[in-house]
Amino acid sequence: MSGHSKWSSIKHKKGKEDARRGKLFSKLARAIMVAAKEGGPDPSANAALYNAVEKARSYSMPKDNIERAIQRGAGTGGGESFVAILYEGYGPNGVAIIVEALTDNRNRTAADVRNIFAKHGGSLAQPGAVSWIFERRGLIVVDANKHGEDDVMAAAIEAGADDVVADGDRFEVLTQPADLAAVRDAMQAAGIEVEEAVLTMIPKNTVRLEEKDARKTMKIVDALEESDDVQEVHANFDIPDEVLEALAG
Repeated sequence: MSGHSKWSSIKHKKGKEDARRGKLFSKLARAIMVAAKEGGPDPSANAALYNAVEKARSYSMPKDNIERAIQRGAGTGGGESFVAILYEGYGPNGVAIIVEALTDNRNRTAADVRNIFAKHGGSLAQPGAVSWIFERRGLIVVDANKHGEDDVMAAAIEAGADDVVADGDRFEVLTQPADLAAVRDAMQAAGIEVEEAVLTMIPKNTVRLEEKDARKTMKIVDALEESDDVQEVHANFDIPDEVLEALAG
C-alpha cells in the first residue's frame, strides 16, 4: 500500500500549492453540493457532507465558498444537478484503476474518461472488473515527526480505528468509512495533530512498477485527475518512493 499512499500524500501537498485553485475549488464545491443535496445541509447530521467540507478545508478553500456550495446543494442557491459515476479500467502493465466522477452530463464524462484511457495505453473495463481489488476505508494521516508511534497507536485504537500503519515519515490510521469523522475528532481531542482525513479506496493487492512503467501509469492517472468531472482516481500500483518523488518533481 505504501507506494499508492505516498502518491496520495504528494497529491495533497501539490494540491495545496496548486496555482490553478479555481479548478480545484470547483471540484471540491461540486462534492459538497452533491453531499448536501443527498443528505441535507447539516454536516453534523450528514457524514458525507462533513467529510466533503473537511476535505475542502484541508485545501484551504474559503469558508464563504464552502457555505455557498452547501446552500446550492440544499436547493437554496440554485445550481446544477450532478450524479456520481464510477468507472473501472486498466492502466499500463495491468494496473487496476477506479475513477470516481461527479457529472451533469454522463455522455460527456464517459467519452472523456474513455479517451484518456485509450490515449495513454489503458482500457475501460466492465463494472465490477477491478472494484473487488479495493475496499472503501477512512484514512487519517499523522506526521511521524510530530508524534510518537505509541501515542498515535493509543489514541487511534481508543477512538475506534481498525489499524495504524507506520509508513516512512507518517502514520496511516485506517477506519471504517462511517467511523472516519469520529476517530479523527477523538484523536484531535487527545492532542494528535491530523494532517489529512479522507475517504479512500485501499487496494488489497498491488502491482510493483519500476520507473518506465511507473511513468506511463502516472501519465494516465494525471490525465484522469485533470478531467473537470473526475473527483478521485484510485490505483493499485506500488512505486518506489524515490521514483514517485522524481515523477512528482
